[in-house]
Amino acid sequence: MLNNVVLVGRTVEDLEVITTESGLKTCRMVLACQRPFKNGETGEYDTDFIPVQLWQVVAEMTASNCKKGSTVAVKGRLAMRTSDVNGVKIRQVEVVGERVVFINTKKE
Repeated sequence: MLNNVVLVGRTVEDLEVITTESGLKTCRMVLACQRPFKNGETGEYDTDFIPVQLWQVVAEMTASNCKKGSTVAVKGRLAMRTSDVNGVKIRQVEVVGERVVFINTKKE
């Protein structure tokens, strides 16, 4: 079986590392990834906003090197998360980032 995802996009916001109750470091980022073709109705490029979960050293390094608008490449895998909202089971797909390459980082 194969579950690989490669994305190139811009970070939507500054990243913040948090520590879980079990002591693991993590951060969540949203990547804005422009589609490679124009929308037939508007003639504009659409953008997808994709959630990416990072863990441990990858989370710390990405948060310390990236600001809002940084361009990064992420290699990872898809993961399904299930949550219960008002008695309704909601399934969400997210990317678990395993490697991040900094293409163009924003300086303060």
